Amino acid sequence: MTDLPFGRGGSPLQNLIARGIYETKISALKCVEEIDAGPIYLKRPLSLHGAAEEIYLRASKIIEEMIVEIIDASPVPYAQTGDPVFFQRRKPEQGNLLEVKSLEELFDLIRMLDAEGYPHAFININGKRLEFSRAKLSRDGILADVRITMTDEKVDNK
Repeated sequence: MTDLPFGRGGSPLQNLIARGIYETKISALKCVEEIDAGPIYLKRPLSLHGAAEEIYLRASKIIEEMIVEIIDASPVPYAQTGDPVFFQRRKPEQGNLLEVKSLEELFDLIRMLDAEGYPHAFININGKRLEFSRAKLSRDGILADVRITMTDEKVDNK
């Protein structure tokens, strides 16, 4: 889900959005021993607007079309050019909303983690965990669903 060689490694969607990148490419590449380093068969544009789940659904349609094209056309892969930029897999604690400095960044953090299998963006307060999903950004704030659970934590926001 990156314009290789930019974005080799883990959590590509989240790392792109965290960097303020909202348009990318899906790269179909030949697998080699080094992660995401193989030659490229095809690249197709992908918008990173919307919640993570929506982006993954859009990406899956594009990937399906790319698979068909690779099978039908048998393109010759070409070497990646440029200096690689590596992404580290994001950790659940990076979803803490207290680290965010702007409303737009807060919205991006919520939406980039809003997919099945991902830990949602959160705030811990006095033994309660607030997890956010389905965020909508407006000029004056964010409207989101919140799931509240009890935790064993006694210290605020740690």
